[in-house]
Amino acid sequence: MEPASGAGPADAARDAAEVLDRPLPEGVRRRVVALVSDAFGGLTVADLPAQLRQYARFTPTRRAKFAGNAMASAVESDGVFRSRVAEKVREAQPELAGALESGAPPAAADPLDVAAAAYVLRPAGWVKLVAAAGEEAQRADAERVGDENRRELERLREELAQLRDAQRSGGEQVRAELDAVRKEAESLQRKLRSALSDVKRGEAALRKLTGEVDGIRGEAAAQVAAAESESRRLKSRLAEAESALETARRATREGRSVEDMRLRLLLDTVLDAAAGLRRELALPPVSTRPADTVEAVEPGRMTPKDIAARALSETDPALLDQLLALPQAHLVVDGYNVTKTGYPTMPLEKQRLRLLGGLSMLAAQTGAEMTCVFDGAELAAPVLLAPPRGVRVLFSKAGVTADELIRQLVRAEPPGRPVVVVSTDREVADGVAKAGARPVASALLLKRLARVS
Repeated sequence: MEPASGAGPADAARDAAEVLDRPLPEGVRRRVVALVSDAFGGLTVADLPAQLRQYARFTPTRRAKFAGNAMASAVESDGVFRSRVAEKVREAQPELAGALESGAPPAAADPLDVAAAAYVLRPAGWVKLVAAAGEEAQRADAERVGDENRRELERLREELAQLRDAQRSGGEQVRAELDAVRKEAESLQRKLRSALSDVKRGEAALRKLTGEVDGIRGEAAAQVAAAESESRRLKSRLAEAESALETARRATREGRSVEDMRLRLLLDTVLDAAAGLRRELALPPVSTRPADTVEAVEPGRMTPKDIAARALSETDPALLDQLLALPQAHLVVDGYNVTKTGYPTMPLEKQRLRLLGGLSMLAAQTGAEMTCVFDGAELAAPVLLAPPRGVRVLFSKAGVTADELIRQLVRAEPPGRPVVVVSTDREVADGVAKAGARPVASALLLKRLARVS
């Protein structure tokens, strides 16, 4: 290659005289590669050696990473490329370049920077500068490594002392843990022996139970066989009985035809005799009918509705007196509805006795028919009770409520008879009102009984 501008014959001779006798120190090499990579930005592709042109578009960092060996080789072997790089170094670091070319490098500069610049610029004595920088770098590395080794040695000594202390304390702990483990192992062995003994006893019990189950299965199989045999025998007897029953039914049907004929003949005889008897006695026509025997309120007489039309309060006891004064009046009382309204804290037995005693006195005073209905669903057993004079006592059957029993009593009465129902239950009151009865509140009866007592 042709020498670059600024590289004269004296420089070429000096380069030939000064040659490194050892490889370039690694620190200096890295700084040289960095200088070459920074100089790429000021060079054209034509100024670059052929092996470096492919890295022209790389960033300085990537260029130093991927083309470091190629750039170091080009600076060493290509004097023209090195001189171009040297020009860029002079432009970038004029003070350092001037000091190196004057033979007086600055004392405060980094030895590696000085050696890298000297390697590229190649001033007089550059080989010594590079060698001195390498020695300085090695000495610094050795000192750094020595310091690191001393720190590492101190750290290892401290760790060793800690390990010894931990070993002493850990040994005691391990012995204690070992004793605990040994005791636990002995306990587990005892438990294991006990468990093995339990297993053996369980196996023996299982074998015994297995034998018993086999015996029970055999007995059950024999019982099933006997039951099947008995079932077949009973089915045979049932078939025989059904056959005999069918035969008896046929005989009965045949006998009934004769009996029916005899009964029909007897009936005809009785009818003819009755007709003859009617003619002989000459009986008059019947003037009374069964309906005439039912007591009821005749038209024009006072009814419970007429009493309701009078200006009396629904809680005035006089209203109940007027209702009971009607002919053939029938007072139907919802027993528990009245007692639980008047004295709910008393036991049921005492509630019934108190109410029935008051109704007996009221019946004696008014002469009206009185029926007291209790709900039988609340009773655990039948009630042994002697009804008081003048009062009919009824308990509802199982599955029938007292309300339904009251409605049945009202429906059983003939239309027109004054029926008074005592109950605070709105459903009962509405139901009996539709059937023609006169509902009154329980409080009204309680006030009237209080006056009686």
